[in-house]
Amino acid sequence: MTTLHSFSQPRLAAGCRLREMEGEPATLLFPEGILRLKGPGAEILRRCDGQRTFAEIVAEIQAQYRSADPRQIEHDIESFLDRLQKRRVIDL
Repeated sequence: MTTLHSFSQPRLAAGCRLREMEGEPATLLFPEGILRLKGPGAEILRRCDGQRTFAEIVAEIQAQYRSADPRQIEHDIESFLDRLQKRRVIDL
């Protein structure tokens, strides 16, 4: 398994997709199941396009949540993506 670095470019793995419908929580669909996303999960995954780096994703989310601790945001995003990578939902 690849380690997440600041220069990693996370993207949804093959067969995985983000579903967003008006009035419903965002849902991550993957071969082994479905995950309803809470909080900024959908915002993070929208940015996992294989073009943005982990550092860019963190910076964008930090800019959106200016009142939160930037180090905590980075830690939370790293933890979130690490868990999804272990489930083979995210490729780096």
